[in-house]
Amino acid sequence: MDAVRLIETSRRALAAEAEAPEGMVEVWQAQALAQAIGSRLAVSGPPELRGEALGLTELAGRGCGVLDPPELELGDLRAAQLTELADARQTLLCLCGLLGEVGIALVGMASAAADETTYWQCMEAIDAADESRDRVLEMLRKLAAREEMVHEREAG
Repeated sequence: MDAVRLIETSRRALAAEAEAPEGMVEVWQAQALAQAIGSRLAVSGPPELRGEALGLTELAGRGCGVLDPPELELGDLRAAQLTELADARQTLLCLCGLLGEVGIALVGMASAAADETTYWQCMEAIDAADESRDRVLEMLRKLAAREEMVHEREAG
């Protein structure tokens, strides 16, 4: 399935499950998807994105690692459904939005946490989502710079 469709599915699921523990599952799913997208971009994306994409893979993996892994069937794991990344720019724009929503959802879950463990998991996951989003923004900046350079070459 295309990355943009998977991201939109994650956004809808995250919005529907705003409370823990279901919300934590959706946060984990979003981080796992970001990790898969980063990995795909690191291997076959534009060369100027590969370093940042590796960083995204690492940070999103950390975001998954701070949360308790959900018990999901392989077919329910959205990251495993990623087969196509047709448009890197559009994918990154959508992923940036998803990671922002993940951070917002985690703030709500941390505020409502019934125990200290959940609170700190949320806080660490917020940091990971924020840093992942920063990587995505940097990749978008690099894509814009590349497009500008291509346009200048064509014009000149």
